[in-house]
Amino acid sequence: MTNKPVKVAFMYDFDLTLSPRNMQEFSFQNLIGTTKEEWWKDVNGFGMNHNMDGALSMMYKLITVTRQKGITLKRQDIVNLGSDIEFFEGVETFFQRMTDYAKTKGLELKHYIISSGLKEIIEGTKIAHNFERIFASQFAYDENDIPFWPSQAVNYTTKTQYIYRVRKNAMDDLYNARSVNEYIECKDDLVPYSNFVYFGDGETDIPCMRTVSKKGGNSVCVYAPDDMEKYKECRKLYLEHRADYLAPADYREGTELDKICKTLLDKIASYILQPGETR
Repeated sequence: MTNKPVKVAFMYDFDLTLSPRNMQEFSFQNLIGTTKEEWWKDVNGFGMNHNMDGALSMMYKLITVTRQKGITLKRQDIVNLGSDIEFFEGVETFFQRMTDYAKTKGLELKHYIISSGLKEIIEGTKIAHNFERIFASQFAYDENDIPFWPSQAVNYTTKTQYIYRVRKNAMDDLYNARSVNEYIECKDDLVPYSNFVYFGDGETDIPCMRTVSKKGGNSVCVYAPDDMEKYKECRKLYLEHRADYLAPADYREGTELDKICKTLLDKIASYILQPGETR
């Protein structure tokens, strides 16, 4: 194998991909004292009335609803909302297991979140430390650490820019649109598209799945094991060649999803050149 580990990127949606529910349906829902049906009806209705992007509508409502209820949310309070988020079976150990397995194959695997949810909430989860970067919607904060405006709003199509940012290691200066489009002379600095795997759960992940797959990587559509409707949605994407694989969202060792991931890592490792080889 080459002395320098080959870079691999696993990229994940968050809601319904790693967690069985949307992140607002845990502590935040209890905080504002509403049902998930009422919350999303309010968010979606506001967005429709103002022809507004869904991520922006969600962020606006998070700020205004809490203020209307006399609740002051600072940044750390929003981060704390992630503390009780639940995950599918095996998620909490999955990332390290995959990283360790990749290492045995001469691969350097890193994990990334690309989500339309809130970065701050994801940062407060028990799995946040596993990710090289968390790309998601986030707020700008005033001198009192209170959110006043979105600094990033990520929707299902703008998610794709973060695939290019990972590839080019242009991950910190999100304000700089030029960095993600700049030509890089040394191809060794790039993560090959063939070494990308994107995990999503449905139609809102199609742009990312298609982007990765078209460029030689792989996409995996996961569904809650007991949710027949989500299975049908994933199967449809698979049959339409929008997702390369589908599997129940069971991340435990030995499951179908675990085997798919290891097979993909094996495939990537098989293309590592031995000293003196050319291809």
